[in-house]
Amino acid sequence: MSVISALSVSRRPAAAFVVVGLFWGCFAAYVPVIKAQLGANDALFGLLLLGSATGLVSSMWLAPKADKILGPRAMQAGVVVLALVWLLPAQVAVPAIFALAMGLVGMASGLLDVVMNARVSELEAKHDRPLMNANHAMFSLAYAAAATLTGLAREADVTPVLVFAGFGAVSLLMAPFLRMDVTVVVADDDASGRYPLWPILMAGFIVLVAFMSEASVETWSALHIERTLGGGAAEGALGPAMLGFTMAFGRFSGQAISAHVREVTVLVSAATLSSIGALIAALAPSPMMAYVGFGILGLGVSVIGPLGLALVGRIVKPHLRTEAISKVAALGFSGFFLAPVLMGQVSQAFGLRFAFGAVAALILIVVPLAVSVGKMPRADGKS
Repeated sequence: MSVISALSVSRRPAAAFVVVGLFWGCFAAYVPVIKAQLGANDALFGLLLLGSATGLVSSMWLAPKADKILGPRAMQAGVVVLALVWLLPAQVAVPAIFALAMGLVGMASGLLDVVMNARVSELEAKHDRPLMNANHAMFSLAYAAAATLTGLAREADVTPVLVFAGFGAVSLLMAPFLRMDVTVVVADDDASGRYPLWPILMAGFIVLVAFMSEASVETWSALHIERTLGGGAAEGALGPAMLGFTMAFGRFSGQAISAHVREVTVLVSAATLSSIGALIAALAPSPMMAYVGFGILGLGVSVIGPLGLALVGRIVKPHLRTEAISKVAALGFSGFFLAPVLMGQVSQAFGLRFAFGAVAALILIVVPLAVSVGKMPRADGKS
């Protein structure tokens, strides 16, 4: 299935991926401004982001229930709430209140993350085609575009709240088009109601490592370029933008590759490539070389998370799919917020070069995890 065809089939959840990408791209480019606004050092800023981690994980465990209640309007509700709560951290100068605001952001983002990934998995099962990479590519494109535009806004001294409000207005205009009927799957008579814990844990850790690596670059690359390498505001914003553009390219390419190459092979190759990219960024003597490193990392890590989510959707029974994905997402997406916290602590103690070197080592954990998941039987009986 071509990328265009895949996006046509999954156009509604793809639009939700765009909304999430817009806000996180904007936030990544504004991190140096928001951090200075709070008067926080690396360690404190990392700890403040735990608020979003708490909100994200809690909402993901509740997401299946919210999905059942909201049904076809779940994505719409998630977009509206996300657009509103992002206005809070953009204008807060008190660290404790910022942490609470990010907690609300995490809850809204978590709800939308689970629902849109579950909808893609439903469509994959319905059409028997891989769709996850194409949808995650839309997140990356939106993220990169938002980071680039936000970098220009920073150069023009536009305040964060105005830019977040602008992206919020765009998101609210998209909300009416996100209504999507839910596929209700009834369990077979011989189907077990218990979740296969091991596949969920293994796939969850694959997604966790991928998103921890991605989040490390999203949150700290601008600071690395501006502080460690002496770049300006626009140069700093190009760090997360480079990640987003190369991840979009990697995911669109992965959409085609995943139809012909075994997932394990793709995961092992991608982990190796991203590890090399992180190491280049850590050792970079200039912003340009850092862009090269972040770009290589983006190409590799781009397909790891989506493949982990897609794999669990194929391993578990159809009637368990949404809740299984929510559990993998709860574990995996927590990496988006745990990584910045850990990066802050490591950076405060050893510097950002060492911190990105640690990211290079972390990504290689995917290799043994991928081999283990690749040996598990699928719900459809395919190898």
